[in-house]
Amino acid sequence: MEKKKTVKIKNPSAKKVIFSLKDSNANSISLAGDFNDWDADSVVMKKMRGNVWKKDLYLEPGTYQYKFVVDGQWTIDPDNNQIVTNSFGSENSVFEV
Repeated sequence: MEKKKTVKIKNPSAKKVIFSLKDSNANSISLAGDFNDWDADSVVMKKMRGNVWKKDLYLEPGTYQYKFVVDGQWTIDPDNNQIVTNSFGSENSVFEV
């Protein structure tokens, strides 16, 4: 009996979002936000040319908060001036899909 392959289909309403951060000194950068329950380890970014770290995600329409985790240090997106104060008294970056 042949095993059936499972085909994963993206939700048609999800949109591709490209996150990027330029950092020449970082050893690792990940992405955490309300889209992944603020898990600092689940979305690892990839270092590209020019010391730019990138990660593509497919997200449903909505408003999201996020931070970069650069070598263990949580930081807002320096290229995004949309920020909100979080419940810890620090700031999160915000974007809308």
